[in-house]
Amino acid sequence: MIKPGRLRCIVAGLVLLTALRCQSQTLWDLANQNKGLLRISTLFTAQNVRDHLSDEQGIGKAVDWCKKTGVTHVFIETFRSNYTAERKLLEGAKSRFESEGFDVSGCVTTTIVGKRSTGWNLISCYTNTKTQNHLQEIFEFTASIFDEIMIDDFLFTDCQCDECKTARGEQSWADYRCELMVGMSRDRILAPARAVNPDVRIIIKYPQWYDNFHNRGYEVLRQTADYERIWVGTETRDFDNERWGGKVQYEAYYIMRWLGEIGGDKTGGGWFDPYGTTEDTYVEQARQTVLADAKEMLLFCYGSLQKDTGPANVEKLRAEIPGLFKLAQLVRGKPIRGIAAPKPPNSDAGGEQYVFDFVGMLGLPLVPTAKIDTDAEAAFFSVHALKDPKFPAKLETMLNAGKPVLITDGLAGSLDGVNLRDGSLTALNVTGKPRNLLGLTREQLKPIRDKLLAPFGMKFDAPNKVALYLIGSNCLIVENFNDESVNVSIEFSQPVEVRKKLVLPLEGSVNVSCSGRKLGLTEMMPRTLVAVEH
Repeated sequence: MIKPGRLRCIVAGLVLLTALRCQSQTLWDLANQNKGLLRISTLFTAQNVRDHLSDEQGIGKAVDWCKKTGVTHVFIETFRSNYTAERKLLEGAKSRFESEGFDVSGCVTTTIVGKRSTGWNLISCYTNTKTQNHLQEIFEFTASIFDEIMIDDFLFTDCQCDECKTARGEQSWADYRCELMVGMSRDRILAPARAVNPDVRIIIKYPQWYDNFHNRGYEVLRQTADYERIWVGTETRDFDNERWGGKVQYEAYYIMRWLGEIGGDKTGGGWFDPYGTTEDTYVEQARQTVLADAKEMLLFCYGSLQKDTGPANVEKLRAEIPGLFKLAQLVRGKPIRGIAAPKPPNSDAGGEQYVFDFVGMLGLPLVPTAKIDTDAEAAFFSVHALKDPKFPAKLETMLNAGKPVLITDGLAGSLDGVNLRDGSLTALNVTGKPRNLLGLTREQLKPIRDKLLAPFGMKFDAPNKVALYLIGSNCLIVENFNDESVNVSIEFSQPVEVRKKLVLPLEGSVNVSCSGRKLGLTEMMPRTLVAVEH
């Protein structure tokens, strides 16, 4: 006979287990209902296939985890770091996930392919013929199993071996590598894969380090034109983390929007990971990815999410997923308004690497773009603008029209013959260290914001590290990246009425008040996002 105390424990355990199953099933159902709006995916690396998908227990556990996390799309990788997963395991995993109702795609990570680079030891020398042959074999193999293949963001080179030096000739390293890697895509990936499988679609996933793309062989204009789809690395992690730090949360938004403009309908999702994150910064990667109108978010990768910070991060994300679907609905397909922030493709950053990310943390609603357009109502220009030979004339046109323009001190020092005392122009002291912008005070930011936001009929008053996004004609979103509560005020040029639409996390809080022309967001909790319509 079971003792009463023991019986109560058993019953309580069964109730808890049932509740958890219902919760996970609800999230799985919710994810399937919303996957046309925002799809959630994960990746099983080639090594994950070997370690987690090689028997019934492992694959059953993986299926259960995916359903509990709202994952409806899995990528199963064939190759990574000189290891090829077994065909039998790949085909078995593909079949099992499909039978469970998942969408299934393939993946390749081009690390340690053939001859190693003289630079980073994971990267390859693509000048070398044996490397090229191996690359082709990998994609022929993968295309024989999958109709869609993602290429993880290691399709670049930093090699300076004698072979590369000879082949480069008089070209710059950036020009040589871009030509080389465009050729690799066309001749050793796309054409061979399509010969094996005419239905194959191949996705190129770009890394988050957009300021160095061209220096390592990513040529976003030609490669985006060549591939069926593009994806975006939206990993930002903890700013102060010793190994992974130095990136601010806004970077995920900027690069997703920037590449989204270049890719148009080809743009798929954003991809982020748990490395160097806390639960807050992990979920902020997801928010920024969705805010940037990504159609999908990929959680890299299954194996890493089972250990270290992974489980806690995933638990936090699971709670946020219903809200992320609501956020996706608020931004889907709507134009964004704000300050044009152009980075011409293949432009050099000089001492202002990733300056856009830090400027976005200042409460300036940026419109990431690849083009310098004088029709913009307001603009921010950095040294990247010098890639456009017509930039000085374009700047003069905007200033003559009285449009507010913010430029970096580095750009100002490179301009001759431009009236830098124009009242429409404001210089931002970056001094070659964009991260120092995070030290600007609320008082220092106010005149900059007031001038740049005037064309949009509003003023924004908040501490540093509070970002502003203008979505469509009547939605604004504010996100507090600080570790303390903040008070924010937004003043419009005309009286407004407002409706609070969403707060993330769902248990977060902010007091929303509106009187006449002024909107107040007070006691806005740390690490909280609020969306309002006006």
